[in-house]
Amino acid sequence: MSSAETAAVEIGSERRGPDIPLMIGVYLAVLASVFPLARVVTPGLWSIGVMVLPALVLAAGYAARRFRIAAVGVSLIEAVVWALAVTIVFLGSSAFLGFLPTPATVGAATELVRAAMDHIVNGAAPLEAGVPLTFLIVGAVGLLTIGIDHVVLTARMPLLAAVGLIVVSLIPAIAVPSEVDVLAFVLLAATLLFILRAETRTRDTRDRRRGAAPGAAPRRGAIGGVAAAATGIGAVAVIVTLVVAPLFPAVATPTGVGGGRWNSIDPTLQLGQDLRRPTDGEVLRLRTDGSSAPYLRAATLSTFDGKIWRPDSGRTAQLPGDGSLGGIEVDEDVRVTRYTSNIEVLNLMSGWLPVAYPAIQVTGLQGEWSVLPSNRTVVSRSTSANAQKYEVVADVPRPTLEQIRASSASGDLQDGTTALPLGLPDIIPALAEEVTASARTDYDRLIALQSWFRSSQFSYSLEAPVEDGFDGTGTEAVAKFLEVRSGYCIHFASAFALMTRSLGMSARIVVGYLPGQGATDSLTRQTVYTVMSSQLHAWPEVYFRGIGWVPFEPTNSLGDPTSFASAASNNTSTGGTDVEPTPSASASASPSASAAPENLRGDDAVTSEASGDIVRPLPWLATVLGLFIVLAVPAAVREFRRRELLAGARAGDAGAAWRSLQDTVVDLAIPEPPGESPRSFGIRLIEEHGAPEEAMWVLITAIERASYAPDGARRYGPDLADALTEVRTSMMDAAGRSRRIMALLAPRSLIVRPGSVYAVDGARARAR
Repeated sequence: MSSAETAAVEIGSERRGPDIPLMIGVYLAVLASVFPLARVVTPGLWSIGVMVLPALVLAAGYAARRFRIAAVGVSLIEAVVWALAVTIVFLGSSAFLGFLPTPATVGAATELVRAAMDHIVNGAAPLEAGVPLTFLIVGAVGLLTIGIDHVVLTARMPLLAAVGLIVVSLIPAIAVPSEVDVLAFVLLAATLLFILRAETRTRDTRDRRRGAAPGAAPRRGAIGGVAAAATGIGAVAVIVTLVVAPLFPAVATPTGVGGGRWNSIDPTLQLGQDLRRPTDGEVLRLRTDGSSAPYLRAATLSTFDGKIWRPDSGRTAQLPGDGSLGGIEVDEDVRVTRYTSNIEVLNLMSGWLPVAYPAIQVTGLQGEWSVLPSNRTVVSRSTSANAQKYEVVADVPRPTLEQIRASSASGDLQDGTTALPLGLPDIIPALAEEVTASARTDYDRLIALQSWFRSSQFSYSLEAPVEDGFDGTGTEAVAKFLEVRSGYCIHFASAFALMTRSLGMSARIVVGYLPGQGATDSLTRQTVYTVMSSQLHAWPEVYFRGIGWVPFEPTNSLGDPTSFASAASNNTSTGGTDVEPTPSASASASPSASAAPENLRGDDAVTSEASGDIVRPLPWLATVLGLFIVLAVPAAVREFRRRELLAGARAGDAGAAWRSLQDTVVDLAIPEPPGESPRSFGIRLIEEHGAPEEAMWVLITAIERASYAPDGARRYGPDLADALTEVRTSMMDAAGRSRRIMALLAPRSLIVRPGSVYAVDGARARAR
């Protein structure tokens, strides 16, 4: 075989063989970076997707490289494979022939992303991954794979890829602070070190096959630099993970009641999957001085855009130390009864706290909790409801039948609770008018609607909506529900609220839990109510002037229908204690907001985020400390690398000395073309960048001798290290202050290889 043929074989094998370990390393590193996501998203189909799609993308890239396609072409081919895969799996109904994307496919993808973001923002960990969230996770991991593949296998910058993967792995920990996930940390660190080692071996193999080219760093220097960088990253990562992370507030861990599965609340009314869970577990227990257990509300939804009901938003205020939410305001002659409930949460990972309504005081909570004054919702961004034990005091208006009939429910709150979306199906207002035609008062109209929904004309079903394709809360789903008259709580509640609004009344929806099943405790002789995960529920509320928000129960066969007795027969005891009502300031004032204490009201309220700066400075100090540590990582890693190469130069390794010089040049943003010889390169540094002539020639002579002289004449003494130090010091002094500072704090040599296109174009751009 001729020398040319031998070279061709070597080059071909170099293109195929060494990339396989890197490709495997990239695949494992991507999976390791996504592994922590399982803490905040319940494993499901997305878990399979994040294993399959990256494998397809990398396989396509490997095949493209075997045919020697340009780097840009490789990434484009991978992007096409990604697009086809997500289209076939998630968007086939809108694609041409089921796999070719169309403009409608782009629109469908946008809607899926929007729905997934709503689920993330409004949900609580662990999230149940429906189609939108699965699409977002799998698609994002596929794009991440394309980017990491390009950075590692094309640009050969594994350290830059490591930074990106570390950032991705930290996202779940930032979203839901918790204890250090040691297993995930070890897996990611191992895969990153594997990539660094594989890339080093690839470079070393190429150098051995081609011979030592002028200006190329021998194997020892390269391996030493990578080892120093890996050591630095590992040391700093351990410090950040084990020291800084525990300073942040942690989410309470589940108690294990209910088979170990974490229950959660989706406040966007996507309750179908939660209600159809194969197992039913205990969520919480409560004791109350009332004759029956109350409904427990978690989130209030007033805004409807035609597709989804959204939780109320606005300024939240930190829950005061005494837990006071302020009294309610009702007409003077309306009876108000005070109930006290003691609640113990057993298995509910949620930032929404179940409370009786209207709560005037919540005490005993642990962690940071805030209140949305407009609806008395208790929420937290950093603490879970799980394992909380607390007491809720609620003042419940108990008007007589005559009083509520005399009150108006016509919406005049100016809070959007009467708004109807455009394109409302005609069946909704038409049926509302038909069912309430004979009623004379607003209350009678609502009772007529409630009785109609709970009649034999409707049936409760968790399966029929799925089979008939209307498992949602949009107007089309509500219209379909009114046609087939079979569904579950979200359909009953949505239909009731929209029909009520079409009659001109203020209505909203609440997500929470039905009253639990009671049993007498053998020790306290009190009734203890047990609430199960299957009792997750949604129900509507209507605002009555001078009384407040009144709940109704339209869901057929569930809960207790709303009704009020006349004054003559309204003496039935319901437990609790009657209290003197606070007169309402005006006929249209909302009792939920106007009676709130001063520190929970309006624009003067101290938000929970702001108050945290004063009350709990430790997390913020930890954040600042963590930021400083992260910013110090590049400088620390670069210093490790410099010292390692300097040690090699002191031992007489010319390659290590030259590589250290190249790193300094890259850090100072000095262009380094790949075709320039060491001699011309060194002369340019002397003439243009302040390198001392005598010391520079020591380095030039050493690298030329190391490249071309016999093996026995390739070693130098300690003067090589002295020359290297002198050249580096002079060039740093000759550089401008800004370039010198950037070279120290943000060394480009960690991610830019000497002689690469980034070392030329990037240096020129930075110099400008």
